[in-house]
Amino acid sequence: MLAWLAEHLALIMFVSMFAVIFCGYPVAFVLGGTGLFFALLGWSLDVFPLQGLSNIVLRMWGGVAVDPVLTSIPMFILMGTILERSGSAKNMLVATQVLLRRVPGGLAVAVMVMGTILAAPIGVVGASVVLLSLIALPQMLGRGYDVRLSIGTIASAGTLGILIPPSIMIVVMGEMLSTSAGALFAAATIPGFLLSGLYLGYIVFYSLLKPSVAPPVPAEALAQSRAEFWREMWHGLFPMTFLMVVVLGAIFAGFATATESAGVGVLGAMIMAWMNGCLNWGMLRDAIRNAARANGLVFMIFLGATAFSYVFRMLGGDELMLSTLAGFGIDTKWEILIFVMVLIFLLGFPFEWIEICLIVLPVFYPILARLDFSDHIGNSAWFMPWFATLVAVNLQTAFMTPPFGATLFYMRGTVPAGVSMSDIYRGMTPFVLLQVVGLILCMAFPALSLWLPRVTGMLD
Repeated sequence: MLAWLAEHLALIMFVSMFAVIFCGYPVAFVLGGTGLFFALLGWSLDVFPLQGLSNIVLRMWGGVAVDPVLTSIPMFILMGTILERSGSAKNMLVATQVLLRRVPGGLAVAVMVMGTILAAPIGVVGASVVLLSLIALPQMLGRGYDVRLSIGTIASAGTLGILIPPSIMIVVMGEMLSTSAGALFAAATIPGFLLSGLYLGYIVFYSLLKPSVAPPVPAEALAQSRAEFWREMWHGLFPMTFLMVVVLGAIFAGFATATESAGVGVLGAMIMAWMNGCLNWGMLRDAIRNAARANGLVFMIFLGATAFSYVFRMLGGDELMLSTLAGFGIDTKWEILIFVMVLIFLLGFPFEWIEICLIVLPVFYPILARLDFSDHIGNSAWFMPWFATLVAVNLQTAFMTPPFGATLFYMRGTVPAGVSMSDIYRGMTPFVLLQVVGLILCMAFPALSLWLPRVTGMLD
């Protein structure tokens, strides 16, 4: 019995971790506590060296605490918070709506374009969805837009924040995979705009097919002169677009790291807040407090995940996981990859993206990295950015999938009282299907992920 327990200790550890998380305990403490408990249990069964506990502390320090890349996370969060409170997003919606006034479903298209642009500077799904809901949903419903189309548009536009760079999730994944965040930014850019394009195509097609769901914007609600038009563009569209180009352009051109670009983004957001007359000590104090709170949460989960992944691998988790999958008939590289994608999709129902990244990537990436996908992607060294992009697109899909997707509950807290959860579910369904199409396209055509990092030289 003890011999069987020692041999399968890593698998028991993996299952136990999920069981404890479902009991409602904080993920950071569950990961760290499970790692410590099974390290001691492994030591008692003579399969884990006790000095390995000191290695956990060293890994926490060297891999997390002193890593300069992770400092970009609170900076990106701070940038998004400042933009949210400065009124820049509301100005952008007005400008985008003026620009797209002749397009079918113009207001919904404007919301999607706005969400695509905001995805870069805000980068946090909860903030993006709530912000778009508060700004755009009353206007869409007030102008007679179908409630389901409105909800689906806002939810899908808001979730682009975890994919389109500079995404906080991409920074975390780059750290977990020990690779350049810039390379992953480049890999996620085209898939992010691909999803946005699929959403826009659906909105325009649906509006043409059924005009009653998206009435045109009244002429009196738009700019009445050329001077007024350009004034709307200058105040609403140009500043945010310029900020996105500067932040991403500095990374792609190699002028700045993700951390340095995050600092530039914060400075740009403060300048935009000053231009809107919203820059004051009270707003900055609240923004810094929110960024510090989010940063503390992220780092606690990082430290717990570091302990868990080290103990899991020391207990032979990689080999045991492979043999377990083979026992279920999952043994080819494509079967294992599809299994991991389905697992991530399902985990997206109850867990946040950061929890999934810190649980799944340390366990399954080493397994997948040993498999040879060079016949499909062209070079085995390119597997990392391709796989990271698939995970990111998959997590975006899981964010919106009923009944537990996080975006569902963000929307529920902001929609009017007459909108039911059924309306929210049905509004998101077409966009979830489009996300699945996008994931399949990224798997079938790896050039969607790999072309830009190859052109910019980030895969060399």
